[in-house]
Amino acid sequence: MWPFTPSCPVTPEEQAWIEESSDWLVGEFGSEPLRRPPVLPERTFFPADYTADESSIAAVFDRVRQHLGVPADRIVLEYEPEELDPELLATVPLAFESNGAAGHWSRRDGRTVITVRLDQARQPISLVATLAHELAHERLLGEDRIDPERRDGEPLTDLTTIFFGFGIFSANAAFEFSSSPSGWRTSSLGYLTERAYGYALAYWSWSRGEVRPAPWTRHLDTNPRTWMKQGLRYLGERRRG
Repeated sequence: MWPFTPSCPVTPEEQAWIEESSDWLVGEFGSEPLRRPPVLPERTFFPADYTADESSIAAVFDRVRQHLGVPADRIVLEYEPEELDPELLATVPLAFESNGAAGHWSRRDGRTVITVRLDQARQPISLVATLAHELAHERLLGEDRIDPERRDGEPLTDLTTIFFGFGIFSANAAFEFSSSPSGWRTSSLGYLTERAYGYALAYWSWSRGEVRPAPWTRHLDTNPRTWMKQGLRYLGERRRG
């Protein structure tokens, strides 16, 4: 029987883009972010009195902002109303799918304005993923590191969240399913597929010197964790070859 050779979980084109873009991020920001532990979805990162209101969002925003190295005086945080009336969701049986933007990055009067939907606060994983994505925009667009018209700007922004340690949040928010007595809801955030997140996390881990799945990977949802493990096996085989 022929020995099993692990394959890359993404296409050759996606693989090349992930690896080249990840290496570009190291060239832009240095290797220091790679040496930090990943941010974990644990209470140590969220305020102890988190209540999903504007003050709680602001506190989480400040922690994410500091982690990405964005000065506070460069950013204004604003809020927009919830996407749907929560009373309607609670009383009318619905099957609702959402894949709209959960946050926005813009420039106004020389400062960056980041807008986040208030309903994101009820989903802490999605909230952190959204804030990390918009703050990554600031590191890339706000610091003139990429052209605003760059075609892969959004997926590169997702990749930047992984580079700065927020990969668990971004990957887990890529697809979410929830149900309640009123129906079910799926939502998706980001511009990378779960496979792409898995391989990007594998390459990020490999670049950090983690040749096997580290304990933090238990926080990943099943799909991205599976693709990440396959990616690490593929990278290990490639090195041996």
